[in-house]
Amino acid sequence: MKKLFLYPAALYAGREPTQIVTILGSCISVCLIDYNLQIGGINHFMLPLWNGHGLASPRYGNIAIKKLIEKMERLGSRRLNLKAKIFGGAEVLKSENISFNIGKRNIELAKSVLKEYNIPIISSSLGGKYGRKILFQSNTGQVRLKYVGKK
Repeated sequence: MKKLFLYPAALYAGREPTQIVTILGSCISVCLIDYNLQIGGINHFMLPLWNGHGLASPRYGNIAIKKLIEKMERLGSRRLNLKAKIFGGAEVLKSENISFNIGKRNIELAKSVLKEYNIPIISSSLGGKYGRKILFQSNTGQVRLKYVGKK
């Protein structure tokens, strides 16, 4: 089986069964699965919203989710057949009693965009204080998760 490590600001979707690994802190990964076609895709975004200046990069959630949906549709998926699993959004960036709330804002954005596209969230592991390592099986939609830094 093909294996892939997904870096921040990247996304992947394909027909070939692929095992994708990524590591998340305050970032979010949205996994999309089309169980009818047995294909899936995943993104890894860092910040919630693109401000309209510069490149519309998938480092921003509103861009990354839209691009992943479009890629799944190009592979033959119909939006009504897509299901989502979302992970990440930990509050790992703190500085002397100041919370940047990036994780929380990323979670809210992911839920909002998926709702806008009428894609149901069937599973999630969000928030908290610990990062996550996830392993996504693109053809089955199975996700294995391990907390990073948790004792």
